Amino acid sequence: MNQDNCKKILLINGVNLNLLGMREPEIYGHTTLKMLETNLIEKAKGLGIVLHTMQSNREYEIVETIHQAKAQGIEGFIINPGAFTHTSIAIRDAFLGVDIPFVEIHISNVYQRESFRHTSYFSDIANGVIVGCGLYGYELALLNITNIISNK
Repeated sequence: MNQDNCKKILLINGVNLNLLGMREPEIYGHTTLKMLETNLIEKAKGLGIVLHTMQSNREYEIVETIHQAKAQGIEGFIINPGAFTHTSIAIRDAFLGVDIPFVEIHISNVYQRESFRHTSYFSDIANGVIVGCGLYGYELALLNITNIISNK
């Protein structure tokens, strides 16, 4: 696969997602973030997509990554903001500033959890939102954002 001609998508995992496989396995399972990323990168290759990944517990790093995306040829995002979903106007404004389509993903069904998790700063500006499908939701998000950027 010639990566120069491929569409590029960036997967951003936010705060605490580095603990996948360890944190609350009854909610998030036993798959680690590295395992998830490796699997998704392979699935992306099959779609002719180059998938880049990053995880950060630091809001400013996510904001800076979003800001730099256009210069790096990123055409779409998948983001699981973690707890930043309910707090980060800065990440929301970064998405608005770059005007690159994105899909928001949550592993758990946030609507079956605490009421503060029912509010997202991203859902109303996202091109899609996938909630409660477990790690399979990442595959759905990949298919969704691939479709969105292919039909632009």
